[in-house]
Amino acid sequence: MKRVLPILFVLIAAAVAAWAQSAYTPDKGSPERKAILDALRIPVERDLKQKIVFATNNFRVQGNWTFVSAVRQSPDGNAPDFRSTRFADALESGAFDNNVFGLLRKSGGKWRVATYEIGCTDVCYVDWWSRYKAPKSIFPYTE
Repeated sequence: MKRVLPILFVLIAAAVAAWAQSAYTPDKGSPERKAILDALRIPVERDLKQKIVFATNNFRVQGNWTFVSAVRQSPDGNAPDFRSTRFADALESGAFDNNVFGLLRKSGGKWRVATYEIGCTDVCYVDWWSRYKAPKSIFPYTE
């Protein structure tokens, strides 16, 4: 019993620390930031049919969740070409903004995209925290 109590105490302390972890922004150039953005880049590049880099506006991680708000650009810093994408008509009509929003979850040691949106003209992520059971503190706005 004397051995079990210290182990139990350590486990409880670790659980409380994990639960109380606050949201943070990964440092530029950090492996964590690169892994998250690379995971988000896969579906975005697939949708846009071209290479993309992100300039982040809001980037918050808490526990196994992260929210990314960014503008997208081509690797040379210019705006992507949307003419051959499913977004061409929306851009032409003015119903398309220069943004990407992504919600990712770490599972099995890898960041995986839970959901994402490209070109939202409103707050398309407003209910993601409740729909995906993600921490509210990673979002810049929630309902």
